[in-house]
Amino acid sequence: MENLPQEFWEGVEQFNSGQFYACHDTLEALWIEALEPEKTFYQGILQIAVALYHLENENVRGAAILLGEGSNRLRRYPSIYGGIDVDKLLDKSLALLSIIQQISPEQVGCLNLQADNTLPIPKIILSSE
Repeated sequence: MENLPQEFWEGVEQFNSGQFYACHDTLEALWIEALEPEKTFYQGILQIAVALYHLENENVRGAAILLGEGSNRLRRYPSIYGGIDVDKLLDKSLALLSIIQQISPEQVGCLNLQADNTLPIPKIILSSE
């Protein structure tokens, strides 16, 4: 779809199934070799993946920094890019960032990305266009 390599779609599957570190590895390999505009796109997504990995490991500060950096990179792209609904990914990422910026250190251990349906967990959604 949309000329992105097969490895990118593997990274998307890893991201959406909660394999955030594996997604980082997959997309980092692409990012290192990529040219713009894909290079920054891959970096934005992999930073969000690493943010979620940090959050799973109760590193809220690292998660907040990378959610912010990844979101800022993805803001440069149109609503739909490479078959991906960038706006939906950004909306969830920024909503999660807002929540984790407000939690206390004691609440961090209560976060469960896989089981908590109330958290706005970012997913990579394919565009219907």
